[in-house]
Amino acid sequence: MEEKKLAGVAIVVGCKLSSKGKVILQIHQQAWKNYRLLLRWWKAKNFQRNIPVRVMQRCCIVVMLILLVLGICAGFNSEKAEARTFCPRGVISHVVVHGDTLSKISARYGVSLRLLASENHIVNANLIYSGQVICIVGVNGYVRQVNKQHSPGGVRNFFPFGACTWWADQRFFQLHGVFVPWKTGASAWQWVERAYQFGWRVSSNPSPGAIVVLQPWIEGAYGMGHVAVVERILKNGHVIASNMSWGRNPWRVTYVQFAPGPGVRFISQ
Repeated sequence: MEEKKLAGVAIVVGCKLSSKGKVILQIHQQAWKNYRLLLRWWKAKNFQRNIPVRVMQRCCIVVMLILLVLGICAGFNSEKAEARTFCPRGVISHVVVHGDTLSKISARYGVSLRLLASENHIVNANLIYSGQVICIVGVNGYVRQVNKQHSPGGVRNFFPFGACTWWADQRFFQLHGVFVPWKTGASAWQWVERAYQFGWRVSSNPSPGAIVVLQPWIEGAYGMGHVAVVERILKNGHVIASNMSWGRNPWRVTYVQFAPGPGVRFISQ
């Protein structure tokens, strides 16, 4: 809960709760409390000026209505802001991308739509957001692994959430049902060498769903390189790739155009 000081009076301007209804109820309670605090402060400051109480009340009401409207707007947006950012250990994470629907995700993993919505606290199954993390949970809370028998690298994504390597591994799994097999010596710039070591295909030509690897300082990559996943190939040969840890908001999935060339390779199984 955030507080601001107004001439020595603490006024609550916002709060973060998990339920939209609780947020609105809390806002009403705080609005009434703040109204009384403002009125008391105004009386103390303006008693000797003979300002009518009615004028003070009207001014306080105007201020509180402004705070109330701002708080309700924040409350209605709280459901989106509180979307999951990670799943429990051992549970498959699906990061929503453009074109995904909850029904498509449930069909992909063979999980009930109702169960998927319930486990992820999704009130409206028709409303999910790009970058939102959906935890794939099966019957009785156990993970339903997809194509586990084809995964040469284990049963889950071992990279830290938010890193470009986490997204590339997770998105590749979403598209192909396979995690990358390398877990160590696996900074972004090392993925080409590791792909060779594990017998994966490495090419200078892009293909849909392939992992694009940028070497350090190539096309905007930093000193550790960068990995992303090819979503679309353009007519000019460039690719649109989905990324994490790129741009102003590293925690969101972004779509960036890259060009094949020196220091750029594409890997697939």
